[in-house]
Amino acid sequence: MGKFHIQIPLCSIVLLSFSFVHCINQDPIAVQDWFKGLDTMQEKVTKLHFYFHDIVSGNSPTAMRVAKPTGYTGLVNTLTGFGSVVMADDMLTSGPEPNSTVVGRAQGFYASASMEDIGFLMTMNFAFSDGDFNGSSLSLLGRNPVLHEYREMPIVGGSGVFRMARGIATAKTYKFNLLGDAVVEYNVMVVHY
Repeated sequence: MGKFHIQIPLCSIVLLSFSFVHCINQDPIAVQDWFKGLDTMQEKVTKLHFYFHDIVSGNSPTAMRVAKPTGYTGLVNTLTGFGSVVMADDMLTSGPEPNSTVVGRAQGFYASASMEDIGFLMTMNFAFSDGDFNGSSLSLLGRNPVLHEYREMPIVGGSGVFRMARGIATAKTYKFNLLGDAVVEYNVMVVHY
């Protein structure tokens, strides 16, 4: 993903044999101390490239609808899915194949927020579990008009290596099937300290 080294204690949480993404484990005093040094820190620009695997079909979906519109179900709802909400815990990989190296998870939701086209409100945390960014995350919040070739969405924050991040994520559908499963290529540029 990139060459960046940081010396922050990492923790690994294990519960009932489930392994979770590592996390940055600093108490409020350590975080406060980090902020005290902010005026001497240099901003960095990091470029990330990964693939998002959104699986809604089969026996092991990684995304599922948790809300659907009630009441009016006319043509608009049928064509755009307006009002539907999907919760996701999607795999992020280094390549488009599902057996590529897993670099993290995209955890959050997307909701159909447009009556005129297929436009999702995306609220995702990219939680990284590999390499120099293990234990760090980026937060994405924006509009995703999924039928456009390229979609630009803002990165509005982050944690760990990406504290106080801001930037842009560009998404492009790599593969899509009629069941609704998709592989989406992401190029992310972030400024952080």
